[in-house]
Amino acid sequence: MENLSPRQRKIAARVLISGRVQGVFYRASTQEAAQLKAVHGWVRNLPDGRVEAFFEGTTEAVEAMIQWCHQGPPGARVTKVVVEYQESQDLPGFEIQYYPR
Repeated sequence: MENLSPRQRKIAARVLISGRVQGVFYRASTQEAAQLKAVHGWVRNLPDGRVEAFFEGTTEAVEAMIQWCHQGPPGARVTKVVVEYQESQDLPGFEIQYYPR
């Protein structure tokens, strides 16, 4: 096993973002930010107006994405970010998902 620093270890987090986060390119901007940080996972709108995301990658990269979620893209007005750390799913990339209707 490699000796990885805590910032290099792989973690995963489910994030729920509340506020004015739909209709402001939040999902596309999240995907772009995640790809720049080499974070895998997905993002989707929820029927109740929130955005849900799942991030996995190094501790440093995932924590950076969580911090990014507090601001979001221009036009977003984030009022709350809830984070739940989970097991990694070893996802292959980062995608925009659509909530089942």
